[in-house]
Amino acid sequence: MENRIPVHVSIIMDGNGRWARERGLERVKGHLEGVSSVRACAGEAVRQGVKYLSLFAFSEENWGRPREEVDALMALMMTSIRNEVPTLMDNGVRFVVLGNRDRLPLSLRTAIAGLERATAKNGAMTLIVFLSYSGKWDIFQAARKMAADLAKDPSGVKDISDFDRYLVTAGYPDPDLIIRTSGEQRISNYLLWQGAYSEFLFVDELWPDFREDSFRRALAEYAKRDRRYGKVK
Repeated sequence: MENRIPVHVSIIMDGNGRWARERGLERVKGHLEGVSSVRACAGEAVRQGVKYLSLFAFSEENWGRPREEVDALMALMMTSIRNEVPTLMDNGVRFVVLGNRDRLPLSLRTAIAGLERATAKNGAMTLIVFLSYSGKWDIFQAARKMAADLAKDPSGVKDISDFDRYLVTAGYPDPDLIIRTSGEQRISNYLLWQGAYSEFLFVDELWPDFREDSFRRALAEYAKRDRRYGKVK
């Protein structure tokens, strides 16, 4: 089998709550265990030569969850940022957060900016975390920016590909492979524009159980796919 490694792998990390419920634990315990899966998959992605790993961590819709859970998630993200600095630096991983940052607590925004600066020169892999993100929001904010530019210069946008530069993912490649854990088979308003030609893989494992072996199996499945982009080979 041809050894084809995707440039960009994206993961919808689903199943933390169910993992905790099956063990009689609070939901936040599932999110905490999920951090270990992030660490495991990021390390394996670097070893396998993946250049971009993106993770759907918190959607715009997730703000509607119970306040206690949202607060716990924000605190967990703060702790994770502090704890993961040495690992990111040792592995040469650049850290980036994309999404509607204005909705994030100021302390979290400050911590994110600090980690982005600290890892900016790392070149082994880029780890993109989507926080307060949704595909519809992304397209909407991009359309507003493009409309403003067109009002100033009607010739400024000549091709549909020009729209890419208005998305929060501008400058990053579209995902080759999008994985969703927990057995659910939907994309939940994630990367609606960018995932137009991505390969999708839905796995039954809950996110806290998805570790190095799972990531390698996903890459092996991707290597079997025949990507034609609507053309005939």
